[in-house]
Amino acid sequence: MPFMLLIAEPRGQRDTRAQSEGEALYARMVEFADELAAEGKLIDAHSLTADTNGARVQVREGRTSVVDGPFAEAKEMIGGFFLVDCATRDEALAIARRCPAAQWASVDVRETGPCFR
Repeated sequence: MPFMLLIAEPRGQRDTRAQSEGEALYARMVEFADELAAEGKLIDAHSLTADTNGARVQVREGRTSVVDGPFAEAKEMIGGFFLVDCATRDEALAIARRCPAAQWASVDVRETGPCFR
């Protein structure tokens, strides 16, 4: 069953790193994705740009609002994700523990499924 591993990182954390440090951390994440692919566990993975480039869209009573990021009320932002195929939640948690980002961010583990449950 698919599980989404969401990388929730502190907002502004990327701004505190030197370019070389950021590139080294990114390389570790790419290596981790390659390991998951070799194990047959990886469905998809992507890094996301900072939320300053994002937008939030809502439609209420036929009216659309678009709010450009960053989102002031948020202390964290989703920095990327891994979509993995696991037999159990425990297996997904074990993969999340291996994720390099767990050392500088949080890795939220969510099983995919219908939103009415």
